[in-house]
Amino acid sequence: MESSVLPLLSDPAVHTGRARRVGFVLLALLLCAALGAGAYWLALQSYQNAARRQADQRADFYALTLQSELARLETWPRIAAFERALRDLLLQPGDPARRAAANRYLEDVQRSADVNAVYLIDAHGIAIASSNWSLPSSYVGQSYAFRPYFHEAMGAGFGRLYAIGNTTGVPGYFVAAPISAGARVIGVVAVKASLDAFGAALARSGDLVLLSDANGVVFLSSVAALTFRTLTPLSPAVQSRLRQTLQYGDTALTPLSDTQATGWPDTLRLALPGARPRTYEVEYRPVGRLGWQVAVLLDARSQRQSALVAGIATSFAGAFVIAIALTLRLRKQRYLERRRAAAALQQAHEELEQHIARRTAELSQANVELANKVDALNRTQRMLSETRDQAVQAGKLAVLGQMAAGITHELNQPLAALNALSDNTVRLIGRGRMDDVQHNLTLISGMASRMGRIVAQIKAFARKGETERERVNVHEAIRNALLLIEPRRRELDAHIECAPNDDDAVTVLAGSVRLEQVLVNLLRNGLDAMAQTEPAMRALTILVDARDDHVEITVTDNGPGLPEAVRERLFEPFFTTKPPGQGLGLGLAISQAIMEEFHGHLGARNEPGRGASFTLWLERG
Repeated sequence: MESSVLPLLSDPAVHTGRARRVGFVLLALLLCAALGAGAYWLALQSYQNAARRQADQRADFYALTLQSELARLETWPRIAAFERALRDLLLQPGDPARRAAANRYLEDVQRSADVNAVYLIDAHGIAIASSNWSLPSSYVGQSYAFRPYFHEAMGAGFGRLYAIGNTTGVPGYFVAAPISAGARVIGVVAVKASLDAFGAALARSGDLVLLSDANGVVFLSSVAALTFRTLTPLSPAVQSRLRQTLQYGDTALTPLSDTQATGWPDTLRLALPGARPRTYEVEYRPVGRLGWQVAVLLDARSQRQSALVAGIATSFAGAFVIAIALTLRLRKQRYLERRRAAAALQQAHEELEQHIARRTAELSQANVELANKVDALNRTQRMLSETRDQAVQAGKLAVLGQMAAGITHELNQPLAALNALSDNTVRLIGRGRMDDVQHNLTLISGMASRMGRIVAQIKAFARKGETERERVNVHEAIRNALLLIEPRRRELDAHIECAPNDDDAVTVLAGSVRLEQVLVNLLRNGLDAMAQTEPAMRALTILVDARDDHVEITVTDNGPGLPEAVRERLFEPFFTTKPPGQGLGLGLAISQAIMEEFHGHLGARNEPGRGASFTLWLERG
């Protein structure tokens, strides 16, 4: 074998063919990578150009929309400045009638313009009339001399400012126009309008848009968490001026990012809520006369991801084409190989048939032996099952034998009473005392019924139990078991307490007779364990705990408990701690086997402060 393989491995043709295949694979991989890289670059350029064009259009749209809204708002104070009622109040501010007329006019303007408030400021910067004069947040009496828009209106002829309201704490756009008396400016009419509608439109657009002032403070955004942040850190001079004018109140104007992106201002680095910082491309558009800018941010990552998908798809397409070409070439080679292999296959087929014939004979023999073993195993299982059933029945009969003396006593008492009552009844009939006769017959009937119940329960307990599971009432099984161990309980003068359960109809999946056998074994063991205990301490507790999918029945005695050595061997057959002649040591072993048939479990432990505690786990029926 080695002599035939070594020349093949050293054959130069083998090495040459292998080198060609490796070279072809490497060349194909390089070609696919080049196709993918080229497609990625072209797709990225296309996606970026398309995104920039769209961002340009969106930025123009947002800027024009906002510019139109600002122009609309600025017309209202210019119109209101010509109102005679406002000029009259500025000339005579103490006249109540003129103040009322001015307030009514300002209310009308506020409703028509759909703005937050319209108010009149005198030359000292004090608001003397307002559209919200009747509200607790009225501007009347407030000083606005510190606001830049007031000074601009008094001096330059018109004032503009976006700020957080000093009275209400609500941000808005403030515009103010002067009111003149002759050549002298005597006051200012101001309008405060909310840009929330524009901000809501930005949020609904799906774009990432920022609106910043001349200082780089973002005061409106499509993402609420980015408002009142700065594009770059503010200089100390700007911070001082903003504090003096209270333009943004006491809001902490923190930068959008701790680090400035490379390529600022064409790129901007910031972190959206719940995301890591990311670099965005920015398209700016100027708005208004306050140096505002609308900034539309582009996420370059999405463009790169789309381009990457295109590159990968192109690489796979190239690989697919190469694979098709390779497949056609391999198909031709395989056709030739199949023809060469046909002869070898025919020979192998003949050899295989011979081998199959030999193996078939061997398997037939093994199958016969296996069938014999299965039959023997089935016979053994039947013997084990019959032996276990016989052991269970023997355990029940052993229990009945141990209870025989007590049961005989239970029957002898009513029998003696029956004899006495029947003799007494004969005499009473002779004397004609029919009422007493009826009373005696009632007593005789009750005693006979009691004896019948005892005999019926003994008969039911002694018969072979069912093997299939059925719904068994737990409390009925406990009552039947208590009836069977009643003589032993009286003999020991023990107290048995069955803890009440809210549902007296609790059922489990078991066999009634075998479940009663298990309960009788546990109850008798508990009574026997308390035989040496003080009579006053002889107490046995039965607790039924119904869960959603199973029921736990716990029997606890006041005996000496279970030593560790005993607990380890508790369920071994023929292991007992009772004196010779008082037990076979099969009760708990049989009970455990019965519980396993019910798909349940029997466990034992020591109850602190008491004695031994045995718990049955059964599936709820």
